[in-house]
Amino acid sequence: MGLRKYLDSLEKHFQKGGKFQRLAPLFEAADTFLYTPGKTAQGSAHVRDVIDLKRVMIWVVYALLPCVVMALYNTGLQANTMLAVLGRTSVEGWRGTVLATLGVAPAPGSVTACMVHGALYFFPVYIVTLAVGGLWEALFAAARREDISEGFLVTSLLFPLTLPASIPLWQAALGISFGVVIGKEIFGGTGRNIFNPALMGRAFLFFAYPSQISGDAVWVAVDGITRATPLAEAADPLMSISVSWLDAFVGIIPGSMGETSALACLIGAAMLIITGIASWRIMASTVAGMAFLSLLLSLIGSTTNPMFSLSPSWHLVLGGFAFGTVYMTTDPVSGAMTEQGKYLYGLLIGMLTVLIRTINPAFPEGIMLAILFANMLAPIIDRIFINANIRRRLARNAR
Repeated sequence: MGLRKYLDSLEKHFQKGGKFQRLAPLFEAADTFLYTPGKTAQGSAHVRDVIDLKRVMIWVVYALLPCVVMALYNTGLQANTMLAVLGRTSVEGWRGTVLATLGVAPAPGSVTACMVHGALYFFPVYIVTLAVGGLWEALFAAARREDISEGFLVTSLLFPLTLPASIPLWQAALGISFGVVIGKEIFGGTGRNIFNPALMGRAFLFFAYPSQISGDAVWVAVDGITRATPLAEAADPLMSISVSWLDAFVGIIPGSMGETSALACLIGAAMLIITGIASWRIMASTVAGMAFLSLLLSLIGSTTNPMFSLSPSWHLVLGGFAFGTVYMTTDPVSGAMTEQGKYLYGLLIGMLTVLIRTINPAFPEGIMLAILFANMLAPIIDRIFINANIRRRLARNAR
């Protein structure tokens, strides 16, 4: 109650005419993050629900927590495993200083050691993303005299999870800047953007700095160590997948920090579906589209391209397919809105993912580009079904 009264006493300074009125979006963001909004609709024409936009975004953050836990553990596991292979008992640089201060040895068999070591890679990227992206959000909100969008709570967590552990912090700052400004704010802000901002930032980094965002050397957070991701191994005719399906499903494989665990994504999917936050239709149809085309290509076969024979079960657990299906395709702003359109939207993403992975050996991961392409077509897909419904109603009324 004391904090509530204190915030109420400060509110007048941020209202119109107050000395801090330009900072009103920042005050509102902090106030409504801690408490539900004090303003309520009184008219009978309003639909009432216990969940507002901020609570929706908070639930998505909760659903991402399993992926965050796996990001910490797996990043540390990959680094500690490589250190053990090299016979090293300590970590170089400031991370080694922190581990030594905490008395944590980089042992791959210790869950605590892996979690702490992984945290030293993930949280700096997350903090930079939150600070830089949040600054852009605040600047645009202040310029438009609008409240800060709650959607950034999700974007700021999604973006670092899609990055490799070795990403330079300045590139993370540049990527989130591109995603927020070019992917969202120039369209008018949250609710008006065509593309998913986190994916826009990820795509920008991939094409602008491919050596730091892709390639064998970036997937293990130890300097001088190179290791291909299992998806890259599957696309190479001279290699075979070096991990078991179960390891890939759990997520203890090289890859982007938060995208490797299909198990964590399934837990998040259950949370989003049970709470009604995300569309199960999009998730299910994305998996169906992937399964259909991968099975079709396996029937066609290829003597030179091993991706033709990759089964749907492997497509599901490799790369960022599960992560993209659960958290990216279901974006309520950039995805399809109509119930029938959601099926077509998901099918398109699933099939495009397999097509890109199979036909383009230089870019074995396909879910990112597939979702961005489907984002562009989502308004057209919705318009098709809306027009069809209008025609049916007109025909019914004409009888």
